[in-house]
Amino acid sequence: MTAAEKALSTFREPPFMYNCAQTLCAAFDRDDLLEPMKACGGGRAPEGMCGALYGAIQVAPERAEELKAAFIAKNGAWKCCDLKGGAQRVACQQCVAVAAQLVAGEEA
Repeated sequence: MTAAEKALSTFREPPFMYNCAQTLCAAFDRDDLLEPMKACGGGRAPEGMCGALYGAIQVAPERAEELKAAFIAKNGAWKCCDLKGGAQRVACQQCVAVAAQLVAGEEA
């Protein structure tokens, strides 16, 4: 199972129903971050950051700038409102998949 598949398997899916930030933490076995990330989905991460990207940065904080730059290159933005309201309209599932792939070092 790829990192993206693992993350997407818990994204808004029973029995977990995790938000975008929580899915990244769960995919990388960071259960200690699940509760703090509960409030970081749906554009509520600091500075309006995409929750999937924010979760990825919490999992690999030493790679924060690299992850943000690669996420922007792939999706065109890093803020949830820009991803959802811009001309590109990136789906949450794509954000989760890309963020997971970037953390895992898989082809995004």
